[in-house]
Amino acid sequence: MDRRVLFASLILLAGGATGVGVALFAFVGVDDATIDAQVVWESEPVGGDDGSGAVVATMDGDPLVLQPAIEDGNRTIRATAAGGDVEWRTTVGGAGAANDADGTDPPATSGLVTGELGGDEVAAFTTEPGSLVVLDPTDGAERLAVDLGGPGGLRPAIGDLDGDGDAEIAAATTDGTVRAIDADGDTVFETDLGAPVERRPLAVDFADSDGSADRGVAVATAVDGERSISLLDATGEPRWTTTPSVTPLSWSAADTRSGPVLALGGANGNLETIDVADGGSRYEVGLQDLPVTVGDADPGRVYVGGSGSVWAVDLLDGEVVWKQQYGGDTRLNAPGVADVDGDGSPGPVVVNRNGRALALNQNGEAIARGDIGNAVVYAGPLFADVTGDGSAEVLVVAEDGRIVALSD
Repeated sequence: MDRRVLFASLILLAGGATGVGVALFAFVGVDDATIDAQVVWESEPVGGDDGSGAVVATMDGDPLVLQPAIEDGNRTIRATAAGGDVEWRTTVGGAGAANDADGTDPPATSGLVTGELGGDEVAAFTTEPGSLVVLDPTDGAERLAVDLGGPGGLRPAIGDLDGDGDAEIAAATTDGTVRAIDADGDTVFETDLGAPVERRPLAVDFADSDGSADRGVAVATAVDGERSISLLDATGEPRWTTTPSVTPLSWSAADTRSGPVLALGGANGNLETIDVADGGSRYEVGLQDLPVTVGDADPGRVYVGGSGSVWAVDLLDGEVVWKQQYGGDTRLNAPGVADVDGDGSPGPVVVNRNGRALALNQNGEAIARGDIGNAVVYAGPLFADVTGDGSAEVLVVAEDGRIVALSD
């Protein structure tokens, strides 16, 4: 037996689980032979974001890290290339519109999202005053800006909401309006949910073979502590509204053999999945007694981070496939998925709040680990081939805005 598997056939009693029985899983340890990743480059710090708003885009085929920032008193979006050089920066709202009413802090922006719009890669975000802004990531030029008619600051979503082969952008105001626009900036729909929106919207564009099903925008609302989730179709009409069992602190959309689900990371340490087809709760599984964060999924499973642990959970039935402990009791941020060793099999990568990174294979065995030094990190990992070796490097964005590239 591989010595990295400390205990095989441990029994996980999913406390408080709904529709989930006893799960059989492997508890995996970190092998002393795990490769130590090295810092290959590091950018200068910049204020204005805690690191969670950054994304990876491309410029002429080369990776860029885009992140919100405050520079010289202005709110900007800046692009950092491999090596740490800033390729461009764009002032949000234009010069003269940087500061708020009391002249101190520039208005906040949401985190960024990238995707394809009208056949071109774009980066999008919303501003706290209520604008949806779409940029060309090659040079930072503003492609379009749309007034949302209410306060913004939630990360938008990009996806093919109507199945026509072209993506749309959906953005939500915090007071409950959801607007979807097409590549020309024209409104596809605008829906008032009548309740505050507390989470970023999710584009759900998993489709059956005929392209007709399981598309729309998932939106989470809250009124007087009561939380609801709605799926809006391509016309903005709610297909269903449901009340989740958990208080979701994070969520993501993922596909399964039985159709797509929304995976919710609960404040109580439970993972719940909602069936996109009808809004029914597929299962709820207890992972720990502290909040958990849902990360990326790969075929058949989703990865969840918690206090000192990461889990691989089967999306079909909620069974825990394996659990990996890392970093003592330090919280792990949302796991990502990438092929970091170039073997063609992507696996999960986690970064904890102290800036320690761990790359795993699909069996939960550690393949590389790294440390960015004295740092506080709230963001999950980003990935890009910044060394040209054909495999993805792990990019960690710290609270102070530093981007650190790790490679084995």
